[in-house]
Amino acid sequence: MFDGLVDVREPPRNRVGFCEGGLEHHLTEGAVMVAFAMHLLRTVPDLKHVAVHPDGEHGKRFDFKSWFGKQGFVMTEPMGTTPYGGLYSSLTTGETILVNPKSGRGDVAADIAGRSFVAECKGGVVNSRPAGQLSRLRKGLCEAVGLLLAQETAEGRRQFAVVPLTATTEALAHKMAARVSKAGIEIALVGAQGQVVDVK
Repeated sequence: MFDGLVDVREPPRNRVGFCEGGLEHHLTEGAVMVAFAMHLLRTVPDLKHVAVHPDGEHGKRFDFKSWFGKQGFVMTEPMGTTPYGGLYSSLTTGETILVNPKSGRGDVAADIAGRSFVAECKGGVVNSRPAGQLSRLRKGLCEAVGLLLAQETAEGRRQFAVVPLTATTEALAHKMAARVSKAGIEIALVGAQGQVVDVK
């Protein structure tokens, strides 16, 4: 499991009292991306390389470079103009993660031996109960599924809609799982410490 994925913030005035402990726990889209990227590296046999494609807003809300550094990955090849874009390498495992701030390639992507993995990710507040926040979590899952439906399918490709693990997203995921599976889409939920639950 991983630390440093959750961004703890003071809630805005209209949401005070709706979150456990008085502080909101944000599992940002960038955090969901890196957690799923690490999940692929840990669970797909022989996979050694994953690409993550954040946009500028993701980079403002999640410190990719610092987080990967804490997991033993160092930037070995900078890319682009952002401070976090580039190739990160683990000197102990030989694994690499490319952080390429380029849209249109899926938030997380990997290829190995004729198989490919593509994920669309969304984030959210995981410990707040206002109707607006719960609605955003549901919309995030629906949007991730919709983005995957808009992509072309290919033999050997697995597609994942990945969102934070909450009671709200888990309930909706179970309702959607059978139907989205027929379209070749899998749903994965990411917990606060990076654990990934596949919803069947």
